[in-house]
Amino acid sequence: MADTFSIVVLISGNGSNLQAIIDSIAREQWPIEIKAVISNQSSAYGLQRAHAANIAVEVIERKQFTSRAAFDHALQTSLQHHNPDLIVLAGFMHILAPEFVQAFNNKLINIHPSLLPKFKGLNTHQRALDAAEKTHGCSVHYVTTELDAGQVIAQAQCDINTDESADSLQQKVHALEHELLPKVIHQLSQNTKNS
Repeated sequence: MADTFSIVVLISGNGSNLQAIIDSIAREQWPIEIKAVISNQSSAYGLQRAHAANIAVEVIERKQFTSRAAFDHALQTSLQHHNPDLIVLAGFMHILAPEFVQAFNNKLINIHPSLLPKFKGLNTHQRALDAAEKTHGCSVHYVTTELDAGQVIAQAQCDINTDESADSLQQKVHALEHELLPKVIHQLSQNTKNS
């Protein structure tokens, strides 16, 4: 279908956000196709989720390449082959090189477990607790050459309870991510169609 909005999802692990996207597309019958799921970890459980949904999978592991640049080049070549409308980083644990980001300018989005610009990088839940924050959440943003610094597209937030642990907060934020990321993908697909 010419009107189908195509995406490629990049993962490194469990793939729960990938599952949320798969389920939302099926439930809402959105005209969105996941062309491929690419992982930089052959052991990523998300690959099994993709197989179960009959989505093409690829594994491009860093250890297969002599340099980071060679890895990035292989990933870039694969993505150019699929030529998606949007590339979704859903728990993809690899810092992308500036040249890679620029090759897919405004086509790369990431889900980050904090209310950006607060708590860029890792260990966001514990850092939010340590900072005595009252609220926490997640952000979907465009990927730029600076880590977690691209334009925020949408956010979702939750309250932090007085007895909150990093684990309980992580579970809350995961639930928010599973709602927010599919919605943003759908929103972007509509924007493309109407532009």
